[in-house]
Amino acid sequence: MSTVNIKMNGLPMEVPAGTTILAAAKKAGITIPALCAHPDLEPWGACGLCVVKVEGSPKLPRACATAVIEGQNYITHDPELNQVRRTTVEMMLANHPNECLTCGRSGSCELQTMAANFGIREVPFEQVVPDIPKDESTPSIVLDPRKCIKCGRCVLVCQQLQDVWALEFQDRGDNTQMLPAAGVQLNDSPCIKCGQCSAHCPVGAIYERDDTKSLLNAIRDPEMHVAVQIAPAVRVALGEAFGLEPGEITTGKIYAALRRLGVDAVFDTNFAADLTIMEEGTEFVERLTTGGELPLITSCCPSWVDYMEKYYDDMIPNFSTAKSPMMMQGVLTKTYYADQKKLGRERIFSAAIMPCTSKKYEITRDVNMFASGSQDVDCVLTTRELARLLKQSGIDFLSLPDEEADSPIGAYTGAGTIFGATGGVMEAALRTAYNLVTGEEHKGITFEAVRGMDGIRSAEIAINGKSIRVAIAHGIANVRDLLEEIKQAKAEGKEPPYHFIEVMACRGGCIAGGGQPYGTQDDVREKRIAGIYQDDEKQTMRCSHQNPFIQEVYKNFLEKPCSKKSHDLLHTHYTSRPLYTK
Repeated sequence: MSTVNIKMNGLPMEVPAGTTILAAAKKAGITIPALCAHPDLEPWGACGLCVVKVEGSPKLPRACATAVIEGQNYITHDPELNQVRRTTVEMMLANHPNECLTCGRSGSCELQTMAANFGIREVPFEQVVPDIPKDESTPSIVLDPRKCIKCGRCVLVCQQLQDVWALEFQDRGDNTQMLPAAGVQLNDSPCIKCGQCSAHCPVGAIYERDDTKSLLNAIRDPEMHVAVQIAPAVRVALGEAFGLEPGEITTGKIYAALRRLGVDAVFDTNFAADLTIMEEGTEFVERLTTGGELPLITSCCPSWVDYMEKYYDDMIPNFSTAKSPMMMQGVLTKTYYADQKKLGRERIFSAAIMPCTSKKYEITRDVNMFASGSQDVDCVLTTRELARLLKQSGIDFLSLPDEEADSPIGAYTGAGTIFGATGGVMEAALRTAYNLVTGEEHKGITFEAVRGMDGIRSAEIAINGKSIRVAIAHGIANVRDLLEEIKQAKAEGKEPPYHFIEVMACRGGCIAGGGQPYGTQDDVREKRIAGIYQDDEKQTMRCSHQNPFIQEVYKNFLEKPCSKKSHDLLHTHYTSRPLYTK
C-alpha cells in the first residue's frame, strides 16, 4: 500500500494514499467538526463545518471529501477557522426550530452538541424556519422537515446504502428541502420503513413513531394481561443508553426492568427464533429434497419483505413463507399461552421490544398478522423507546438483578440469539438443517464461513455428501446485486447459484436496526455482534431443535413443523406492491 507524508498542524505523519484530511486528523488525535460526514456514507461535504487550511494556499477544502496530498501541511484549527465554523452553526440554528426541550433527540442531537461546543448562547441572524408539515403517514417513522439541516445523510442512506430512493432533495438554494420522492407522502413512496434514515439523521428531523403510551395504557388497565417479548439484538444494545459498552449482554436486567414496569409476562423472541428455524429449516429441506423452488430466501426482515414485494415480486416463489420470530411469538402468546393460562385472547396485550422501526409496520402488514383472531402483536417499541421509558419510570437499570424469562415460551437456544447478527439466521438454520437431513448433530456447531461483515458472503456447506451453496447479504443495495445474479442464472437456464439465502435490510443485521441507540457505525456493530455470539456460546443448548419447550409446543399444539396448523398460524403469503400508491 502506497503512503503519503504530510503534516497536521505542523506535526509530521504518514498515512495511506487516498486518506481524507478528516480521517488523517482523527488518526492524529484531532477532531474536526462535521455534521454531514458518516463512516457508512460517501463524503460529499454538504455541511461545510469541516473546512481546513492548507499552508500556502488560499483555499479552504472540506476535510471529509478531500484526500491528503504529499508534503502538504494542513491547519485544522485557528481563530479564523473557529469563526467560520461558529458562523456556519449559527446559520443552521437560524433555520432550525428552537424546540430542544420537546425534541426526541435532545441530549443526543449532534447540532445541539455542536452549538454547546462553540458556546453559542444567541443567534445573530433572523430566525426563518420553513413552514413544512410533519409527515406521519407511516406507522414506523415520522419526518419533520422543519428540523432538517440539509446534511444529506438520510438521502445518501436511502439511495446508496439501501437502494430504495424514497427520499430526495427538492428545489435549490435556500428553498432546498428533504422530502419523500415524487412529492408524495412517505407511506405512498418506495419507503421500506427500515429507519436507517432516522438512525443516521444527526438531528430530530426523522425519528421513530413513539408507542410507549400504548404499552403504559395497557399496563394501567386492570383487565389486560400484558406480555412483552424482546428481540435478540436488544440485549446487546440497550445498555448503551445507561453507559455500558456496546455488546454488553443485559438480557436478565431487561426481563427484570419490564417486570418493574408492571408487565405480567416476559418472553424472549429468541424462543420464536428457534421456532422459525424449525419451520424454515423444514421448508428448506423439503424444497431441497423434493425439487422445490430454489434458492429459498429468508423472510424475517419486514423491510426486506417490503422491498421484495415492490422491486422483485417475480421472486415471491423463492421466499420462505415462515413469519418473522416476532410475529410467531405474538400469535403463540395469544393462542398457546392464552390457553395455558386460561385467558381470553381479548384480554392479552402483546407487545414487542425490537431494534427495528419496520416492525411497527409489520404488525398490521396483512391479514396473516391477525392469525390468532385478533392482532397478534399489539404494539412495538424500539430499543430507544424502551430506554426512554425506563428512564422516565425511575428504574435504575444497572442495579437490577438478572431475572429469567417466563415459561413456556421464553427459553431459547444459542441458535435463537444469533438471529440478531448478519449470517446468524443462516447459521442457525444450517445447524438444524444438518440434523434434519442426517439425523445427527453437526460436530462443530458453528459455521464460521457465514460470519463476517462483507456485504455479500457465500459458502459451500457439506451435508450428507451434498454441497449446499449458501449466500448472505445485508444492506439492501447488496441484496439487489445478489438477486440480479440469481435472475441472470435463471434467464440463462442455469442451475441457481445458491440453495439458501439470508437477507437483512440493515448493515450488520438487526444489531444495527433503525431503532437501535444512535451512533451506530462499524466498530459499534462489531461489538454488538461479538456480544450476540458470546450469548450463543454460553447457552447449554445451541441448536433450535434441541429446545425442549419447542418440542413441547409441537407435541401439544402445533403437531409438527409445517403442519396445517403451523401453516395457519406461523406462515404468511406475499403479494406484488407498487412503488408508488398514488
